[in-house]
Amino acid sequence: MRATPECALVQTVDFFTPIVDDPATFGAIAAANALSDVWAMGGRPVTALSVACFPPKTDPAVLAAIIRGGMEKIHEAGCLLVGGHSVADEELKFGFAVTGTVHPGRVWRNSGARVGDVLLLSKRIGTGVIGTALKRGVAEESWVKDSTASMTELNMYAWEAIGDAEVHACTDVTGFGLMGHGREMALGSEVTLEIEVKAVPLLPGALECVKLGAVPGGLKNNREFAECVVGGGEKIAPELLAMMFDPQTSGGLLVAMAEDEAEKIDELKQTFWRVGRVLPRGEHAIELI
Repeated sequence: MRATPECALVQTVDFFTPIVDDPATFGAIAAANALSDVWAMGGRPVTALSVACFPPKTDPAVLAAIIRGGMEKIHEAGCLLVGGHSVADEELKFGFAVTGTVHPGRVWRNSGARVGDVLLLSKRIGTGVIGTALKRGVAEESWVKDSTASMTELNMYAWEAIGDAEVHACTDVTGFGLMGHGREMALGSEVTLEIEVKAVPLLPGALECVKLGAVPGGLKNNREFAECVVGGGEKIAPELLAMMFDPQTSGGLLVAMAEDEAEKIDELKQTFWRVGRVLPRGEHAIELI
């Protein structure tokens, strides 16, 4: 929404059930996840409202810890928590509604990728399968630690690394996985995204989780949703192919930008992985190589 000729407002809301045992960490992940949508649109978060659904018989200290963890990330983002709303619910849920600002001429959309662009990804993939392995009691502690660190990392730092560089398309990779969100970018841009599968960064333990059978329902749903527009999957090892559809919580930014623009920014090389390129529209919206 354009507020003035120099300022537009971007808004988002996101909340979900706990995915880790520690309340404060859950709050931090929920905040990082909600804030991410604003950076994915090129904006700067300015205000947030908390959204809490809380079982009445649960210790209030748990809710306090969740809110505290979320507030720490809200403040890290330079954002202001201005209020919120809570309701009694049998299932605990928590998140935020976030408002950000951006110049109207610099709003990033998940369409607009151009032939010749490079594709950059700011976080490793694997939070879905590791979270499922944790629930089943088969995840190693180090895997969970690395996954948690990724989920609590703010995409603000990836957004800052891009700076004033021209972004043609951007989305954050969350519940629909790399293929699901890539599908939307490819279809909206009328191009084909060529993804170099071995260049896609994976969290430690992610492939092991797939081999252990820790495959979340969301991954299966993502395959049903997006696999019809993905080519080249038959050439990829089954466990690695599955990771392309893994649903992410607080995942990274997937960015399409000109190659020469990306090459001249040292911060991008330190913050992002190069995972592919944009081709003219072919038989499939996404081609895996």
